[in-house]
Amino acid sequence: MDIHAALDWRYAAREFSPESLEDQAVESLLDATRKSASSYGLQPYRVILVESASVRRDLLPHSFGQQKVRECSHLVVFAAETRIGDDTVDRYIERHLQARGSSLKEVAGYAAHMKGALASKSELEKRQWAHQQAYIALGTLLSAAAVMAIDSCPMTGIDASAYDQVLGLKERGLETSAIVALGHRSARDHTAGLTKVRLDYDDFVIRV
Repeated sequence: MDIHAALDWRYAAREFSPESLEDQAVESLLDATRKSASSYGLQPYRVILVESASVRRDLLPHSFGQQKVRECSHLVVFAAETRIGDDTVDRYIERHLQARGSSLKEVAGYAAHMKGALASKSELEKRQWAHQQAYIALGTLLSAAAVMAIDSCPMTGIDASAYDQVLGLKERGLETSAIVALGHRSARDHTAGLTKVRLDYDDFVIRV
């Protein structure tokens, strides 16, 4: 699907059909999300695919009545890392050496630069930065889903700390950023065919 046609087709689904997405399609979508842009390539976040129906029921009371959490085909949680520092860079450098066959000597300066950049941030700033990176990946997922004709609904209207508790994220060094319900739109969702309301191009783009 053409990217503009896909984005015009995409909307925040209000209601999902009972039809389940194919596992292969979901894996392809999450792999596209894995390839999202990320500052320094550090990816200080994870995506949690909530497959358990019982866990989704446990999450529903912390989702302000949004039944999509329970009724969608697949539920994805974006979670930012809470411990950001030298280990974050070392993890990336290890992958870098494996992927590109570089030597540690070749990337030592870059590694030092990244560690210095992170060290200059307060603990709060590091966590805010991690959540920002998660939101970039969220945008990638939404765009990729549209191209794949998969309906989605991103949500931040949740009790993030309760999600952390239900999913055991604290023990993993993570905290909830946002969630996305995935599936196919219901034929009963009257909002599906409504014209998208956005700023006009000339109002949206500022030339300087």
